[in-house]
Amino acid sequence: MSRIYYTKPSITELEVKYATDAAANGWGERCYDYIHRFERQFAEHLGVTHTIATASCTGAMHMGLAALGVGDGDEVILADINWIATVSPVVHLGARPVLVDVDRATWCLSPESVEAAITPRTKAIIATHIYGNLCEMERLLDIGRRHGIPVVEDAAEAIGSVYQGRRAGAMGRFGVFSFHGTKTITTGEGGMFVTSDPALYERVLTLSNHGRARGETRQFWPERVGFKYKMSNLQAAVGCAQIERIEELIERKRAIFNAYKQALAPVSGRIQMNPEHPGTQNGYWMPTVVFTAADHFDREALLAAFKADQIDGRVFFWPLSDLGVDGVGLHSDTPVAHAIYSRAVNLPSYHDLSEDEIERVAKVVRDFA
Repeated sequence: MSRIYYTKPSITELEVKYATDAAANGWGERCYDYIHRFERQFAEHLGVTHTIATASCTGAMHMGLAALGVGDGDEVILADINWIATVSPVVHLGARPVLVDVDRATWCLSPESVEAAITPRTKAIIATHIYGNLCEMERLLDIGRRHGIPVVEDAAEAIGSVYQGRRAGAMGRFGVFSFHGTKTITTGEGGMFVTSDPALYERVLTLSNHGRARGETRQFWPERVGFKYKMSNLQAAVGCAQIERIEELIERKRAIFNAYKQALAPVSGRIQMNPEHPGTQNGYWMPTVVFTAADHFDREALLAAFKADQIDGRVFFWPLSDLGVDGVGLHSDTPVAHAIYSRAVNLPSYHDLSEDEIERVAKVVRDFA
């Protein structure tokens, strides 16, 4: 029986061709060719005016928050359900993360909890589109406008997700994406900073190049201490091939989710899966099942059942407030976050997952339910 991995990338001859060209020829005057091409193609896909390819999504978030002036004594509001990569740039900048609850329907940042947590020290709101699910961006952006606080999008997991005609990551003051090997499109490691704010773009562009401003005529002359989060030309070459295939990659993610949904229909009353609300499209990066509270769900037992059948299961993100990590921050009660995480698992969803493999995973879930 073959092992079913929870994720792996889709690499074709096109990615190999571009990476080979970058390795053979992408030096000297051509050392940024694939980077600039990838940035242009991603901007076109997303519908934004400015993009900066980065070494990681975390680095993109770090620079974006720094460019907004986030620093010592400031507060940044984000959902308690998150991977630590979302909160670490806040801590690195000396600000305090304020962890708030999530919405039962979306598993994403709760607008009511955000508004209740705002103080005079609030400098930014981070809206994380978890597993491809979409935050209620209209309400969050309205809160940001009324209080004069920028809303930024952690769209690391939301390639392919669309909210009322706008792609995830293109709605806030800036957005960030991940191209880790687990994501819908990949460069191995890597990320992207995106914005349609030209002034913010220039600040981040300067920060991204060790503080050297565009147009500076003096060689090696920085105007400030910056960062080094640049993506390599080799990585960007793979990204160019992936972005040319992006519609195919997104549609495959959606097809895998819909196959799971059909296969799990007999137990639909016992589980909730990633939602797709009216006016939205979910990119379904990671198909997820949340068992009902009445089932007294034993997550470890289900993971053990997967393991016995050589299937990789993945736990839902832990609440950050439970980690006990220094600096992770302030939090109020987050009952919804704590009610969801222990009743949920992510299902395998890589591009080449077969229909038989989907049924094999679904059968374990059905039998367990």
